[in-house]
Amino acid sequence: MNPLPFLKREPFLLVSIVSALLFLVFGGAWLADLSSPAWFGFMFAWLFLAILSSAFAVVRHAEGIAVILGEPLGTLVLTLSVTGIEVMVIAAVMYTGPAGSTLARDAMFAVMMIVLNGMVGLSLLLGGLKHHEQAYNLQGANAFLAVILPLAVLSLVLPNYASAELGPVFSTPQAIFLVIMSVGLYAVFLAIQNLRHKNYFMGPAESKAESEHHGHESVSLPYHFVLLALYLLPLVVLSKKLALPIDHGIRVLGAPSALGGFLVAVLILSPESLGAGRAALANQLQRSVNILLGSVLATISLTVPAVLVIGFITHQSIVLGLSSVDTILLLLTLVLSTLTFANARTNVLHGAVHLLLFLAYLMLIFEK
Repeated sequence: MNPLPFLKREPFLLVSIVSALLFLVFGGAWLADLSSPAWFGFMFAWLFLAILSSAFAVVRHAEGIAVILGEPLGTLVLTLSVTGIEVMVIAAVMYTGPAGSTLARDAMFAVMMIVLNGMVGLSLLLGGLKHHEQAYNLQGANAFLAVILPLAVLSLVLPNYASAELGPVFSTPQAIFLVIMSVGLYAVFLAIQNLRHKNYFMGPAESKAESEHHGHESVSLPYHFVLLALYLLPLVVLSKKLALPIDHGIRVLGAPSALGGFLVAVLILSPESLGAGRAALANQLQRSVNILLGSVLATISLTVPAVLVIGFITHQSIVLGLSSVDTILLLLTLVLSTLTFANARTNVLHGAVHLLLFLAYLMLIFEK
């Protein structure tokens, strides 16, 4: 059997596996001394690009599965794949980084800011410029926001006020309750999305052909599932190694700690961002809404319980409560998202406002 067609189709699989094996064997020595700027830059670039290429491949195979399964189950596979990458990266950094690290909180907050402001804003702006106005299913967006709003506030705002003695962290009973509540609400949402009210998450005027994932190659479910797993496995090793350059760079450069969370979020969300933008340009706004709001919901519903469980296992205190500035940004973003998705049609104004709020978030990373 000639392996060349397979290698042409999967050019990054060998890069991902070889990189993971090399860092598994030699990573300890390579990353022990990052004092040289050139060596630090080389190590960071290698790890970042290897993880990014693997993440794109994971999303590509998730898209292949999505073509076969159809909507809305297809988009669910995509968002769960991306959330799985997010959990792996954050967990690896938590195991490697110092105790009491705020990276998990910063990464989750960055995901919300990037998605709800940056990606939503860009998708609505691009779609509005090309198509003037775009329609989507209002009931589906409202279902997403109905779960996102309470979980976001409970996870990232309430810890500042729930326990005066502990600070911006939950007590053990509070954390256990949040884990159960988050997973339970997400399970109810999945039942609504995939069983009881599937029509909420289908475009109001789309034909079946328009609802499919055009432009994405589909082979077979076993093929895509196996390749997805093969790309995910090296990510575990590479993500753990990436934590060291990130921590070193922030410490040496004196950069704000929130920058680490932002870099992790960018790494995770890059493939999804392209998918949402392409869908908006193709006048498939419903698919963009499903990807973007589904990504935020999965992040809150699954990443928060995951990091809390990791905290129990490693005996770390998981800092979840946001600063006062970030709390204002979060609440403003949630209110703005509610207003944006209160009408069944969107235009460039909605996109421009979200993008401006995203720029405010970027500015405040360095000004707080």
